[in-house]
Amino acid sequence: MKRGIHPTLVPARIICVCGATYETLSIKPEIHVEICASCHPYFTGERRVVDTEGRVEKFEQRYRRFREQQAASAQR
Repeated sequence: MKRGIHPTLVPARIICVCGATYETLSIKPEIHVEICASCHPYFTGERRVVDTEGRVEKFEQRYRRFREQQAASAQR
């Protein structure tokens, strides 16, 4: 490796919004994340939806209209 071109690694703390903290090496001493292995549904086995910018609500509204249209056509 060339000397002087690589950033120096320092002990770092990764802090999740759920409260979990991890120790690792990084060029930044502290890193804040929104989701980690302690709270991610894939690792916890929970069935929850991680909403991104209201996409879940938009899907539910469209699906609700579709169900209402089906119910109205079935009543005819």
